[in-house]
Amino acid sequence: MLIFNEETLGLKQKEGQKSDIAKAFTRRVDQILRNHSGAGVKILKLLIRDYYKINTCHLNRWLENAITPGIEEVALMLSAKHRAKYEFPCSILLDGRGNSIRYLRLSCCTVRPPFGFDCLRSLTKLHLSQVCITGDELGCLVSNSFALDELELKYCNELICLKIPFCLEQFSCLRVFECSMLQVMESTAPNLSTVDFMGEPVQLILGESSRVKNLKVEYSYEPNAVNYAITKLPSIVPHLETLTVYSTCERVNAPMVANKFLHLKDLDIYIGDDDDDEDVAIVYDYLSLISFLDACPALESFAMRVDQDDMKPDSVFWDASHIRQIPRQRHDKLQKVQVNGFRSAKSLFELTCHIIENATSLEILTLDCICIYGEENTVRCSASESGKCMPRSKVLEAHKALSIIKKYIVGRIPSAVKLNVGEPCSRCHAIDVELL
Repeated sequence: MLIFNEETLGLKQKEGQKSDIAKAFTRRVDQILRNHSGAGVKILKLLIRDYYKINTCHLNRWLENAITPGIEEVALMLSAKHRAKYEFPCSILLDGRGNSIRYLRLSCCTVRPPFGFDCLRSLTKLHLSQVCITGDELGCLVSNSFALDELELKYCNELICLKIPFCLEQFSCLRVFECSMLQVMESTAPNLSTVDFMGEPVQLILGESSRVKNLKVEYSYEPNAVNYAITKLPSIVPHLETLTVYSTCERVNAPMVANKFLHLKDLDIYIGDDDDDEDVAIVYDYLSLISFLDACPALESFAMRVDQDDMKPDSVFWDASHIRQIPRQRHDKLQKVQVNGFRSAKSLFELTCHIIENATSLEILTLDCICIYGEENTVRCSASESGKCMPRSKVLEAHKALSIIKKYIVGRIPSAVKLNVGEPCSRCHAIDVELL
């Protein structure tokens, strides 16, 4: 195993000594690899920082010496300043030296494999970050990687059309993040089961035989990802079992649809408030999400995170005795419901009441007045890290939401359902809840 970074080489950076660190790094790596035959090396990792000023000839020679037949993992992580300057030498993978590589990770470089490239036959994982490579070149790179299981692409801005061919029978996981020029994602790989996408909306083509079961969709700037999911995805991914949708902003309510997610068991929705027009107060009707639940007859778990403006018109004052009753089919399989960032919006209260009344198998209902991102993040008070709590308006809204839960929801909970309530921070702002 050869891992070259400042830590493994014993280089401790101090202020004003970057040039010394850079020279020492080059000298030590050069010395090690000049005296190393490369035999028996299974893993090579090179972390090149922006201030190293590594000569291309040095870097090519290091790779030439270290990448030998039998190597299984290669990671070359350059800084962003190298992205348009350094071209990864695909020729070093010839003569059988690339056929044993199982994991290839490249960042901030250019990759131009020649036509007929056939050197990564054992490759199972390919991760490219800030790499200059076209769709045709990527296809050339992996066209004979029949063992490929996972492909991850981040900020690869030369990609316009991404195609995964049918011949990659082992391929199961595709992750694409912020490839700004990408327009089409197409896969005919028969066993692709997981797709994770973040960026501008693209045309997703998976074919009628698609077996994708896990899908995560996050639009960077475009609104209405939830609307897109309910109207378009049932026909694109008919066998979906897990769906996560991140929406920066919903400007239209969820519509009723005829198509259904017949196999969907877990649904996770994030609704933000990233609206560019500050003069327009968009009030999202959370009750419209009933149509999404109706489209998922096998749904077992529903989680929603709400991170919207706290003072929208419908969240000021409303009468809990007059709520909309919308007859829909019962959600007989739904067992677990969680709302992070529960607010005092009337439509969110109505959605909660609908679930309580129609989810006949409901076991756990969690209403958290604070929007916590991910189960691993249990920090409820930012003061412990930043020294400052949330803005007072958000703390006030959290206390209003808690008041709604206590006054109007607790009494509606069936005895068989466990209610978990996440209360707002109590130590940063003392608020008289009776004044709400």
